Formats: sequence, C-alpha cells, structure tokens
Amino acid sequence: MNKAILGKKIGMSQIFTDSGLVIPVTVVEAGPCQVSQIKTVEKDGYSSVQLAFVDAKANRISKAEAGHLKKANIAPKKYLKEFKIPTDGLELGTEIKCDVFKEGDIVDVSGYTRGRGFSGVIQRWNFHRLPMTHGTGPVHREPGSLSANSDPSRVFKNRKLPGQYGNEKVTIQNLEIAKVDTERNLLLVKGAIPGAKGSVVTICSAVKAK
Repeated sequence: MNKAILGKKIGMSQIFTDSGLVIPVTVVEAGPCQVSQIKTVEKDGYSSVQLAFVDAKANRISKAEAGHLKKANIAPKKYLKEFKIPTDGLELGTEIKCDVFKEGDIVDVSGYTRGRGFSGVIQRWNFHRLPMTHGTGPVHREPGSLSANSDPSRVFKNRKLPGQYGNEKVTIQNLEIAKVDTERNLLLVKGAIPGAKGSVVTICSAVKAK
C-alpha cells in the first residue's frame, strides 16, 4: 500500500546492528501531519490526500489558505502537500504519524538541495582548471574557450556555464527505513537524503522497489 508523510531533516547519525555493523542514517522528524483535504474520483477526477505540516502564525498565511484549513478544522499550517495515497479510513483532520511506516520499508525521499548561490564551472559542472604554467593566468578557474571563432560567432545554447547552483528538487529512490521511533516521532532512513538540516522533505513508498 502506498504511504507518505512530510518530515523535517534533523541531521545524520549512526546505529549499530546486533552483529556490530555500523549503519549511517539520516534522522527525520516525520509528522505529525493532518489531513487537510481529500480528493475523490467522483468530484475531482482522481483520488488523493493533502497533508498539512508545521504550525504557523495566523498572520503568516493567506486568507485563502486560512479558509481552506478552517473547513478541515485545522490550525494554520506552514506546508501543504498532496499525495496520491489510499483515502480509506481517512477524514478531514485525521492525524498521520511516523508509525505509518515500519522498519524495513523501502521509500523515496524528496527534498531541495542546499543552495550555493552563483558558482563557477569548476564547482557547478566539475570542469578541470586551466594549466598553472606556460603563460596561463592570472585566472586558472575559468572555463576557457566556449565556441568557435568567426563561425558561428556565438555560444551555443545549453553550454555548461557559471550560474545558480543548488536549491533544486532531488529525489533519492529505494532507501530503507532503518528504525521507527514512535515516542519521538522520528524515522531513521538508511543513507543520506537531500537538503540542509531543518529543511522539509517528503517520504513516500518507493515507486520502483523490487
């Protein structure tokens, strides 16, 4: 069955198996989320559930969002996200916690990578630097020649250039839930996931799990 939840990345740690094997894990504070909307095939043409996560001040959300959450009798929330998961047994305001997942589940985790601002081609695209001798310089981290001379007299589209790096959505597939801590509402995901500490991530049942 498809399952999903919103969470906040806490950071990385490690756990030990009974045999003494070290497993690197990412700690995610998963939920609690509340069901803020339920879409049905009859009314909307498809079936999905919208989850609300992280309390927000009333003056920090729009009037439209406030009215939308008021219908579900939910306090103002900072994040809303729609998931195509089964709606059986769910009602408006239903609380979803980390116990929807269990140890050993295979999941896909999506998040936004750390923004690195305007970056050069060496950091952004892994270019080689220019030779350090034979008259090269004074800049050694520039890309070098980008096109031909008189023909076509321009730089082609899609050329790898300096620019904005990071802050893009990335999904890592087929990660394993190493441990579920229901008391503290934590999920320990085996391996690394995208995003900075404190960033919001989505955890869903893997679409390509074997």
